[in-house]
Amino acid sequence: MTQFSFEAEVIYWRGPSPFFYAPLPAPEAHEIRRISRLVTYGWGMIPVEAMINGVTFTTAMFARDGTYYLPLKDAVRKKANVTAGDRIIVEMTVPPAKR
Repeated sequence: MTQFSFEAEVIYWRGPSPFFYAPLPAPEAHEIRRISRLVTYGWGMIPVEAMINGVTFTTAMFARDGTYYLPLKDAVRKKANVTAGDRIIVEMTVPPAKR
């Protein structure tokens, strides 16, 4: 398992499926890119377990615009009391891929 800790600003993406994300900073995105083939379950999706403000959740990140985006489900955001523009600290674990 690979562990990360980073600070990010929550963004709101107004695409066809509006959603909130925490984009990874460059150093963490670089490390994820380096291990991506070992941890992806396909289509470039990277499974993670993350914690924000004491709220633990599982999700899958995806690559876009030179970084990775950590999706923040509404239930997670509400429990963690975060929204667009907030700076958050993310504790995140990337498990090895299940083969």
